[in-house]
Amino acid sequence: MSARLDAPQKVTGLAKYALDNNFPGMVYGYVVLSTIAHGEIEAMDVTAAKSAPGVIGVYTPFDPLELRPTTSPMMGELWLPLQDRDVQFYGQPIGMVVAETFEQARDAAGLIEVSYQVKPALTSFEDGLAAAEDAPESRGNPPSIEVLAPDVESIEDALAASPVVVEATYRTAMQNHAAMEPHSAVAVWDGGEFTIYSGNQGSHLQSAEMSSVLGVDPAAVHAVNPYVGGAFGGKAGTSVPGLLAAAAARALDRPVKCALTREQVFTATATRPATVQKVALGADRNGTLIALRHDSWSTTSISRSFVEPTSHGTSREWYATQNLAISQKMVPLNIPAGTFMRAPGEAPGSFALESAIDELAVALDLDPIELRQRNSSVAPPGNDLQWSSKHLDECYSIGAQRFGWANRSPRGHVDGDWLVGVGTATAMFPALRFPATVEITLNADETAVVSTSGSDPGTGLLTVLSTIGAESLDIPAGRITPQLGDSRYAPGGMSGGSTATASAGTAIMLAATAVLDELVALAAEPGAPFESQVVTYADGLVHGDHGTMPFGELLRAVGRESLSAKGSSAPGEELTKHSFSSFGAQFCEVRVHRLTREVRVSRLLGVFDGGRVINEMQARSQLSGGMIWGVSAALHEGLEVEPDGRFANADFASYLVPVNADIPEVDVQFVQYPDTLHNAVGARGLGEIGVVGVAAAIANAVFNATGIRVRHIPITIEDLLVE
Repeated sequence: MSARLDAPQKVTGLAKYALDNNFPGMVYGYVVLSTIAHGEIEAMDVTAAKSAPGVIGVYTPFDPLELRPTTSPMMGELWLPLQDRDVQFYGQPIGMVVAETFEQARDAAGLIEVSYQVKPALTSFEDGLAAAEDAPESRGNPPSIEVLAPDVESIEDALAASPVVVEATYRTAMQNHAAMEPHSAVAVWDGGEFTIYSGNQGSHLQSAEMSSVLGVDPAAVHAVNPYVGGAFGGKAGTSVPGLLAAAAARALDRPVKCALTREQVFTATATRPATVQKVALGADRNGTLIALRHDSWSTTSISRSFVEPTSHGTSREWYATQNLAISQKMVPLNIPAGTFMRAPGEAPGSFALESAIDELAVALDLDPIELRQRNSSVAPPGNDLQWSSKHLDECYSIGAQRFGWANRSPRGHVDGDWLVGVGTATAMFPALRFPATVEITLNADETAVVSTSGSDPGTGLLTVLSTIGAESLDIPAGRITPQLGDSRYAPGGMSGGSTATASAGTAIMLAATAVLDELVALAAEPGAPFESQVVTYADGLVHGDHGTMPFGELLRAVGRESLSAKGSSAPGEELTKHSFSSFGAQFCEVRVHRLTREVRVSRLLGVFDGGRVINEMQARSQLSGGMIWGVSAALHEGLEVEPDGRFANADFASYLVPVNADIPEVDVQFVQYPDTLHNAVGARGLGEIGVVGVAAAIANAVFNATGIRVRHIPITIEDLLVE
C-alpha cells in the first residue's frame, strides 16, 4: 500500500495551485457584489473607481465583458456574470475592477456607487413553502413516485392499515462547500491561444466550457489544474473568477489573476440547499415495513437551477416495502444557486429517513439494527434489478461487535456530569461511472506514463492511477508517472459522484491491454528481436520462444523512444442487469453535559462495503473525512439568511466547522468484496458515502442520551435545554 504521491508536494508547499501561477505584466481582478436580494441595477457610478491608483479596467452590466451563452453537459445552462442588470440574490456578482495590484483593485471596487430599483424579495424558506413547485426530473426519476401493493389504493390507506405508524418533519440547513482553496483563476492569452489555471473537477470539461463561452476553437483552449484545494461538487463548472478573468485578459491583452475573498465565496458560488422533509413509516408489530412516504422540499434559486434530491436519494432504494410514495418539490427563493455538494440528496435525505427509522425502532421497542436488517432491500422498490453486491448486514455485525453495541441501554447512561448515548444509521451511495479515457505511454527507460485530464481535488486519484497502472502493466508502481489536471491529456471526465476510481481505473486496464498488444506485435515484426516468434508479455518483460527482454530494451532495439495507446470506458449494458451501490453502517457515541447541554461526539465508527479498496490509507482518509463532515452537519454548519437576503454568517468566524477538539478518533473498517459486475477493477465509490448517515446517527445518539428528539440540523444547545 503506497502513500499519497502528492503528499510531499502539498505539505512542503511545492504543489502549484491556480493562484501560484504568475506571469509578466499580470494584473488583478476584484469582483463586485450586489447589496440587494432582488431588483434591477439602475446605475453604477464608476468614475471614482476608474481614476483610482492602478486601475486599468472597470466592467459592469453597462460596460460588460464578452461572454457567450452556453450549456454544460454536466451543469446545464451556465449563468454568466455582468450580462444583464437583473439582481436575483444578495451577493450576486455585478462588476469587476482590474488593477495593477489586488489591493488597488479591492480599494477601487469600494468606490463604485450602485443604485437599484428594489423589488420584493422572497428569502424565507418557511414563507416560500406555500408556493412550492414540483421538482424537475432527477436521476431519471419523475418528481413523484408511487409503488403500491395490488390491493392498496393509496399510500394513505397503507399507512392507515399499519399497526404502528411514526410520522415527523425534519429540517436540514443550507451549507457552503468551504473548500480551503477559494474559487480563483489565472487567465492568459497568447495570440489566439488561451490558457486558464483554475481549480476544477475536470480540466477537459472546463476547456470545452471555456471554448464555448469565449467563442474560440476548442483546440485553442488549454485548462490546467494539477492541484485542486478541495471541491466537493462546488468546482464542477467554471467559477465567476474564471469567466471574468478570461474575458478581461482578452480585452486587456494581459494575464489576469482573480480570486474570491472568503466572504465572497459564500454568495458568489453555489451552496447545498436547505430542506424540509416529511417522513411517514408504517410497520407491523414485528417491524416489517408496510408503507413509506417521504415528501421533500428543497430551496433553489429563482432560476430553479438545482434541487437537492433527498427523497429520491434515500427512500427510493434503501428499504424494502410494498407501498412507497416519494415526492420532491422546490421552493424558489432570492438566494444564491444550489449545486452538488458531497453526497447530494443522500446526506440530508439520510438525516430524515434514518432518524425516522430510529423513531420507529423506539415505537416498536426493537433494536435499531435489527429493524434495519429486517427491512434491507434486495433491489430498489419497483425495480427488478437486484443489487450487484450488498454486504450491509456484515457491516452492521462487524460494527456492532467492534463498537460494543450489545452494551447499549435504550435510555443511555450517566458518566459523572455527562449523559452518554449511542446511535446508528445506514449509509448508502449509488455506485456510478462516468465516461473516461486514459493514455498509457511505455518509455525506452523502462518507465511508463499514465495520463488523463481528470483532476484530483484531494481524493487521491493520482495515486490510484499509479497503483492500477502498475498492476495492469505488471511493473513496480515506482516506475509509473501518473499525470492529471491538463485538458491536453486524454479526456478523463469529472472527479465527482464518487466515480473517479471506477471510471479511470477501468480505462487504465483497457489502455494497458491496448499498449501491451501493440508492444507484443512490435516485438514480432520483421527485423525486431522476436521476429516470427510467439511473443507474450509478463512481469515487465517481453517473452519470446528463445528468451526475454525488458520492454524498454525492446523499444530501444527497434529505435523507438516510446509506445502509446489509449483506453476508453463508459457505463454500458451492466446498467440493464443490476443495480449498483456502496453501503455502510455508521455508529456514534455522544456525551451531553447535564448542565450546559453541550454535545460532544466521543466515538465514531464506520464500516463500509465499497467493493475492492485500491489503497486503504487513502480510502480510510476519505471516509473519515466524510464522517467528520457528518459531525459538522449535525452540530456546526448552517447558513443563516436574514430577511434582506444577506447571509448573516458568511465567514469562518461564524460559519462553524469542526476543529480538532471537536473530533474524536475516527474508526473506519472495510468489508471487501470486489464488484466486477460494476467494473473490471471491482471498486465502487467511497468518496461521498462517509458523510451519509452520520448526522442521523448523532441525532439518534442524542435522543438515546437525553430522551430529546431533535428533528433538525445543526443541533444546538438551545434544542436540549430542559426546565
